[in-house]
Amino acid sequence: MKRILSLYALLAILTLSSCEHKSKEFASPQKLNHNINLKELSIHKQKVESLDSLLQVFVDNNKLNCVVGFVVKGGDVIYNKAFGFKDVENKIPASVDDYYVLFSQTKAITTVAFMTLVEKGLVKINDPVSKYFPEIPNQVVTKVNKDGTYETRPVASPMTFIHLMSHTSGLNAGLVGKIKSAERKNNDTPAGFGGMMPHKTPAGQHSGGGDFNAKYLEEEMLKLAKYPLGFDPGTEWNYHISTNMLGYLIERISGQSLRSYVKENVLTPLGMKDTDWYYQPEKLNKFVKAYSAEKDTLVPATNIYSEGTISKQQTYCEGAIGLNGPIEDYAKFCQMLLNKGVFNERRILKPETIELMTTINRLPEKNAGGKSFQFGLGFELYNQNKKPVSQVSNSAFAWGGMFGTAYIIDPENEMVALFYMNMSKHDPLYPKYLNQVYNLIK
Repeated sequence: MKRILSLYALLAILTLSSCEHKSKEFASPQKLNHNINLKELSIHKQKVESLDSLLQVFVDNNKLNCVVGFVVKGGDVIYNKAFGFKDVENKIPASVDDYYVLFSQTKAITTVAFMTLVEKGLVKINDPVSKYFPEIPNQVVTKVNKDGTYETRPVASPMTFIHLMSHTSGLNAGLVGKIKSAERKNNDTPAGFGGMMPHKTPAGQHSGGGDFNAKYLEEEMLKLAKYPLGFDPGTEWNYHISTNMLGYLIERISGQSLRSYVKENVLTPLGMKDTDWYYQPEKLNKFVKAYSAEKDTLVPATNIYSEGTISKQQTYCEGAIGLNGPIEDYAKFCQMLLNKGVFNERRILKPETIELMTTINRLPEKNAGGKSFQFGLGFELYNQNKKPVSQVSNSAFAWGGMFGTAYIIDPENEMVALFYMNMSKHDPLYPKYLNQVYNLIK
């Protein structure tokens, strides 16, 4: 009997210990709480109306077709509103559930997915990339001749995964552009992201090497690896292409497609059910149409990126761009980061991993990002010398997408704020929005 009682006592202690550990694990907000009373949270009605007015005026003045703002403070959704029209020609009102093309907001999710591989012990951030991809360049271009031939020298130090996550790899940088330019003159190939548009809508959103017919990311990364680097890894900042290589390395290391791995390890656990690279055809009407603001007039812009998500050839996914979805889905991802790696009662990363990504500047003091520009692993790091608005704390980190989507995660203020529009040309509304957001939470 004493032994039985002792076993029950031990079981009770273990159960209590487990419950205590779980309560600590999920002490931060695990859901976004919409059921709030602004007055009880000391959010003044006048400040909300001021933010409403700011966003509505930009719509009324034809500066943008629509915009949505989303603010979470301590897990409470204190702002979640859409203004304008997702389709101006047909007068379809915008809603908070609309899908946006996220472009570079894909990069942070890809980076977090890679760090789950690190935590699984499959790779280290300081590992040379060549350990997993022997074909990675180990030469730096020094001179490009008129005929497109070029000269190189060995790299001073090998490329690591830190370089990929901080955009300091040297891939596709510097004089490499001249090599590719000479090739385009010879065979009239597309310039890729930001260059010549394809003649027809591609399957997926491509930016890796300009091959809009590529069915898999691997094709573009193998082509990219044939070029030398533009600078020694770690010595400069050159944005974008490094995260595509990171996405490809996720595939090589995990043995899964990028889409499959990201959905399984990040999107699905967080409840981001509407965020994806691809959709069924009926989902196309969920997307906000793209416009440009030109002389106070809205001009339709290309919808090739949203249309590229609807395809029977659902094979191409890249790490730098390609994800799409509604604003609240991405807010869940941001809240996970604010919570030091956990949300929806699912731990994605350890707190120390989040700290490693968001508190250490990985760039040289002088870099192409500009004065005081700092970047961690996947995110810009704000500091006392560089902030979008003065109220942003020194612990905040952020990024955004090419057509005007943006987010900020501010641990000191326990706040996540997102801002979405779909404009290829637009006025700088985001800093004004952030000013109002920080006034809201004072």
